[in-house]
Amino acid sequence: MADANTRPPLYIRIHAADNVAIVANDGGLKAGTAFDDGLVLVDTVPQGHKVALVDLAEGDAIRRYNVVIGYALKALPRGSWVHERVMRMPVAPELDGLPIATVKPPALPPLEGYTFEGYRNADGSVGTRNILAITQTVQCVAGVTEFAVQRIKAELLPKYPHVDDVVALEHSYGCGVAIDAPDAIVPIRTLRNISLNPNFGGEVMVVSLGCEKLQPERLLPPGTIPIADQRGAPADDLDVVCLQDDAHVGFMSMIDSVMRQADAHLARLNKRRRETVPASELVVGVQCGGSDAFSGVTANPVVGFCTDLLVRAGATVMFSEVTEVRDGIDQLTSRASTPEVAEAMIREMAWYDAYLDKGRVDRSANTTPGNKKGGLSNIVEKAMGSIVKSGSSPITGVLAPGEKAKQKGLIYAATPASDFICGTLQLAAGMNLHVFTTGRGTPYGLAEVPVIKVATRSDLARRWHDLMDVNAGRIADGEASIEDIGWEMFRLMLDVASGRKKTWAEHWKLHNALVLFNPAPVT
Repeated sequence: MADANTRPPLYIRIHAADNVAIVANDGGLKAGTAFDDGLVLVDTVPQGHKVALVDLAEGDAIRRYNVVIGYALKALPRGSWVHERVMRMPVAPELDGLPIATVKPPALPPLEGYTFEGYRNADGSVGTRNILAITQTVQCVAGVTEFAVQRIKAELLPKYPHVDDVVALEHSYGCGVAIDAPDAIVPIRTLRNISLNPNFGGEVMVVSLGCEKLQPERLLPPGTIPIADQRGAPADDLDVVCLQDDAHVGFMSMIDSVMRQADAHLARLNKRRRETVPASELVVGVQCGGSDAFSGVTANPVVGFCTDLLVRAGATVMFSEVTEVRDGIDQLTSRASTPEVAEAMIREMAWYDAYLDKGRVDRSANTTPGNKKGGLSNIVEKAMGSIVKSGSSPITGVLAPGEKAKQKGLIYAATPASDFICGTLQLAAGMNLHVFTTGRGTPYGLAEVPVIKVATRSDLARRWHDLMDVNAGRIADGEASIEDIGWEMFRLMLDVASGRKKTWAEHWKLHNALVLFNPAPVT
C-alpha cells in the first residue's frame, strides 16, 4: 500500500446518486488537484470534507447517502468545496405519514456456535465483569462514598482476587429536584436499573444521607430485586448505610460502616466464576462520539455489520441518540418488525421534539465544532452516518429513557446524543458491553462496562494507538473490507466479554462520570 503522503488523490462517494463526495487523503487536497476521472478541485478541500461532483446551481439539492442533506446557497461549480456555510439545512421530516413496517428483509441464518465466558446471574442475565457497585441516593454522599471506595480498593479488594473492581455510582440527582414531577421517573428508573446491571452480580448496596428526597425505598422499592439474598434475608431487605444514623459518630464511623457492608458483598462476589455462555447473552450498546465524515463510511458500517452478526447470534443490540436518527426516521419506521414498534419510535421522536422545543432549539443544536471540522455540515448528514450503526436487521423493540431491555434482537433505546447521558441510559437498559466509534478522537470510557473504541481514520488510530481498539480507517485506505473488520470486531467482542482481553480504556482506567437525564424541573 502506498504511503499516506504519496497516495494518489482519492474521493469516496457513498451512492451513485450522490452529487458530492468526501476527500479521503490525509491532510486534504489543494486547489488544482486532479483526480483520475478528470475532476479538478476548484478549492482546497480538507480531509473528510465534501467536493461537488457536478455543477450545482443556487437552490439545488445536495445529496449524500442518496439523501438530501442540504440546498446550495449559491452556485457551486464542479470541484468546489461544499461545507456548512454554502448550504441550507432541510427541515426535519414530519412524523405523520411515515412508512410503517414496510421493509421485510429475508431472514438470515442463525449464527450458531459462538460463545464467551461470562458470569451467570441468579436472574438469568450474564455479566462480562464482576464488579461491586455502590449505589448512592444523592450527590451529598459522593465524597464519603469515594473515600470509602479508595479504602476498599486498597484494603479489601486484594483479599478477593475474583472481583474485578469496586465502583461508586455517583450522580448529581437525589435532592433539590421536583421528585414528584411526571418526568422524574426518568432519572429514578435510570439509577434503579443501573444498580441492577448484570455486571454487578445482583449485589445491591446503597449509601444514603437520610434526609434526601430520593429515599432508598423509593429508589429500590419492594420487588425490585427479585432474587432472595444468599444470607437468607428476605428479598425486600435493602442493604443501606445511612450516614445520618445516630450510630455514626465521626467521619471514620461512616467509612467503617460502608467497608463492613462492602466486605460481605465482596465475599459473595468472589465466589462467582466465569462459565461458557452463548453469544446470545451479550447486551451491546453502540454509540458514536466525536464523529466525522468518515464515521458513516468506515467505523459505523463496521458496527452495523457486527450488529447484524450479533442479532443473528441471538444477542441484544441497542442503538440510540434521538437527534442523530431523527432525520432518518422513515428508514427506521420502515424497518420496524411490527406497526407497534414503529409507533413507539414515532412517540419517542415526538416527545424529544417537544423537549427541545421547550428549550427553544431543534435537532440542529446537536452538531459540534469538531463534527464540522471533520466534514459533517449539519445534523442531517451526521444522522445518515449514525444510523448505519444499526445494520439492516428488523427493529424489534423500543425503550424510553431509563427503561430496561427485556427482549433480544435490535432495539432502539431512545436517549439524548450526549455521550455520557447515552452511555448512562444504555447501562440502565442492561448493557454488558459497549462499542463506541469516533472520528475526531475521545478518551471516553466507563467503569461499569468494557468500552471498545473504534477509530474511523488510520491517522487517528496511529496517533492514538494506545486508546483505539479497532482501526476501521483501513477500509478507506483500501486495506480491508467492512466485512473483514466486522468479523475482527465480533471476535474481539467475545474476547473482551470473556475477560481474555482488556480494552485500552480499561487498561488506563479511563472512566467518565455517570450523567442522569433529568427532564423534570430542579427546585
